[in-house]
Amino acid sequence: MSNDTPKGSGQSSASAELPPSLPPDELLKRRERLEGSLEQSIEWFKQLLLPDTDFVIRHFDIYGRFPAALFYISSMTKQAAIHNDLLKPLMYMPDHLKDAEIRLDGLETFILRKTLYFSDIRTSEEYQTLTESIMRGYALLLVDGLNRGIMINTRDIDKRAVEQPPTEQVIQGPREGFIESMSTNLALMRYRLATPDFRTHIRQLGRLTKTPVAICYIEGVVDMALVDEVKTRLSKIDVDGILDSGFVEQYIEDSHLSPFPQIQNTEKPDKAVAQMLEGRVVIIVEGSPFGLIIPSVFSQFYQTTEDYATRFLQGSFVRIARVVALVFSLIFPSLYVAIISFNPELIPTEFAVAVAGGRAGVPFPSLVEVLIIEISMEVLREATIRLPQQVGGALSIVGVLVVGQAAVSAGFSSPITVVVIALTTIGSFATPAYNAAFALRMLRFPLIIISGMFGLYGLMIGLILIGNHLLSLKSFGVPYLTPAVPLDMQGLKDLLIRGPLWWMRRRPAFLHPRDSTRVARQSAEDMTSPGNDVLENNSPSGQGG
Repeated sequence: MSNDTPKGSGQSSASAELPPSLPPDELLKRRERLEGSLEQSIEWFKQLLLPDTDFVIRHFDIYGRFPAALFYISSMTKQAAIHNDLLKPLMYMPDHLKDAEIRLDGLETFILRKTLYFSDIRTSEEYQTLTESIMRGYALLLVDGLNRGIMINTRDIDKRAVEQPPTEQVIQGPREGFIESMSTNLALMRYRLATPDFRTHIRQLGRLTKTPVAICYIEGVVDMALVDEVKTRLSKIDVDGILDSGFVEQYIEDSHLSPFPQIQNTEKPDKAVAQMLEGRVVIIVEGSPFGLIIPSVFSQFYQTTEDYATRFLQGSFVRIARVVALVFSLIFPSLYVAIISFNPELIPTEFAVAVAGGRAGVPFPSLVEVLIIEISMEVLREATIRLPQQVGGALSIVGVLVVGQAAVSAGFSSPITVVVIALTTIGSFATPAYNAAFALRMLRFPLIIISGMFGLYGLMIGLILIGNHLLSLKSFGVPYLTPAVPLDMQGLKDLLIRGPLWWMRRRPAFLHPRDSTRVARQSAEDMTSPGNDVLENNSPSGQGG
């Protein structure tokens, strides 16, 4: 760090005006704007940022005549840009400008228009703005006698490469995923949505973190009332820090006590763009690889972008399989407990004898047995996630095979219980959205308990309560079970089955899009008419008929 006294005509020392140990907030209140004295500004920034060992103050003379200082944080800036593209052209007059007459009152314009090569340059006279720019990786240039600072974007922060997101694997379709850099994420979205109607509104959240948050939408498609509501809810967030998009989700969702997520997150830019094309809003948060999709309904959580990248028969079959697995993972353990405990006559005699033989010697009732195995499976799943990848795979195999077999051999559990819990766990993995699958995992436990207490009646009561709760949920005013309840015939084409793309001519009506047309009528009609068999009965090229 350079602490040399700068050359210049500072009027007075700021250290005489500011106590040496004021907190940063108090320093910002004591002085709001630059006063033109370089010495005062240097002393002020020293008191504010000097304890940071990576904060640098570089004294030099612009063109050998005007005393100046450069302020930056070395760990956030590109050193080559500081040395070659900033300091060098400012310290040495270019040959083609050596005869130019430069005065102090025109120095700022001369630097901006004829000297610096950077495109992202801003000016301000407010200490608050100048300080925030330094903390974001900008280099701040102050010149003695000028009451405006020049902020140059020299930000250079290491980030991971764009790769396939681990939470949303696909076989067919784009494999790029969001990363922690908001600028990269926006670029990935603009790459797929090359239209001037793509709008981004960026604001800062968090009193200390000042995290940039981008509201993305397509003007002319989205209902602007939705955009205004998103902005309103974000403006009400007053917290010290926003570290991930999950923080924002918790502050703006409708029902905070519901286990079901009302805002969908995604790591895939193509999925975010697809949702914007339907008339939704996407929120991107700096430092988070997850974008938030607003509003969201229940059907979105078992749909994937791969459904639309494949033929509709294949997409529909896989989607129905996911729904079956979803229902299976929710009710199978509780249904097993209810039948074994209260209604064994509902199962075939041969199977009932096999179940009774398998349970011979098990010291627990079926309710306690299922709860123990379920809790053990949840612990095993959490341990597998938290362990290193090389160890986690081995642990899952050992846990499923060895521990399960040992529990059966020791008479701690019956084989049918292990099979039921294993199939339930596999079914929960078929749900594409992790947060929706987690909601079903949590609801399994109260369903198991109430089924163990009241049998099939308890199971039905639990399912009715869950259904009633789903009917009461809304996401930014949109009923959670739309398009099933309330009924939307156009939306049914993309609910349990994924109809052909030319069937879905209009955007979802519940989003109230300003432009509802998705597929032109003529294009839809052309898709349903047979094409010309151009190669049928044609002779090979170069031969006679």
